[in-house]
Amino acid sequence: MPELSRRSLLRSTVGTGAAGALALLAAGCGVPAAYVAPADRGAPDRSARDRRLTFANWPLYIDVDERDPRRRPTLEAFEKHTGISVTYTEEINDNDEFFGKISPALMNHQPTGRDLIVISDWMCGRYVRLGWVQEMDRARQPNVARHLDPLLRAPHFDPGRRHSVPWQSGITGIAYNRRKLGREIQHTADLWKDDLRGRVTLLSGMDESFAMLMQGDGVDITRWKEDDFYRMTDRIRRLVAKKHIRRFTGNDYIKDLASGDVLAAQAYSGDVIQLKEDNPDIEFVVPQEGAELWAESLMIPDRAEHKRNAERLIDFYYRPEIAAELAVWVNYVCPVPAARDVLASSKDEERAALAEDPLVFPDDSLRKRLAIARDITSKERPAFAKEWNGIVGL
Repeated sequence: MPELSRRSLLRSTVGTGAAGALALLAAGCGVPAAYVAPADRGAPDRSARDRRLTFANWPLYIDVDERDPRRRPTLEAFEKHTGISVTYTEEINDNDEFFGKISPALMNHQPTGRDLIVISDWMCGRYVRLGWVQEMDRARQPNVARHLDPLLRAPHFDPGRRHSVPWQSGITGIAYNRRKLGREIQHTADLWKDDLRGRVTLLSGMDESFAMLMQGDGVDITRWKEDDFYRMTDRIRRLVAKKHIRRFTGNDYIKDLASGDVLAAQAYSGDVIQLKEDNPDIEFVVPQEGAELWAESLMIPDRAEHKRNAERLIDFYYRPEIAAELAVWVNYVCPVPAARDVLASSKDEERAALAEDPLVFPDDSLRKRLAIARDITSKERPAFAKEWNGIVGL
């Protein structure tokens, strides 16, 4: 198992720097020409005669050979099964940064040099709205059609998942030190009790934070309104003024929890699985009011020259036995529930135990409390980002 997850090293920034400015501009704030019509998104597909593809992903987000970390067994299995060669790059370190890197080509109807990319769902919404990714042929992806988790099938930004397929999923909830705190946390409001004053952190990224905080106010995040957002930020501003919230973090909340400086933190499910390996007192909870289920999704950019090959790779990873191998390594919510049975039948005790972990395969009780948030629109984003960043101090 890797010592650190992809999210424990890197986080997505929102609306900051040149890339963030470009993202906001291109998302509908002054560059109408950035939109690409459906007829202009495709390119002649070379897949049949050129059996290769280029796949851009985040670091530490795929299985590796324990004896040789340069080897990736599931990719090698795909290459052997199909005869398609894969150039795999770990070049995505930040959603906005990567957006800025490939947007000039996409705006100018040029190929990006990549046939497949993995992007956080909140950013996927921008690509879909701009027409920068192609619709997939689901008739050629029977495993996706059969095995994609129903909870992930209909995000607000991409109805029917026509342009995106989850690579991995996860939950934004609460991690806390049960022994040091001396009580359970079951509700988001439990974070605001006096015994956590100055000992709680929230995620600094607006897109990562807002949904769970709204759910704590009883909001249905699949159809939240502007008033819901500002009611939530008013609460957080008051808590900051009272010095109840210690600080806003990226993934460095992991160090704060490990050191004991912080007793509770807004956190990602996959990180906590690994934290518990070192400290069994760390618990992860999905509040009774609910938590956000998110995904980072595979998409095929406009003008990709190996679209069919990319569709085949996506479908290959939706085979339950392949999805199970990936789940063992990355420890996030597996978007293929059928992979659970594969692991449960394993003679290896650790693999079989993973099948029973609700943070990888949520049980029915947990699934009822998970929802995909309605994404922030391009019109809403500038004002919301200003409001949020003013509180966080960005």
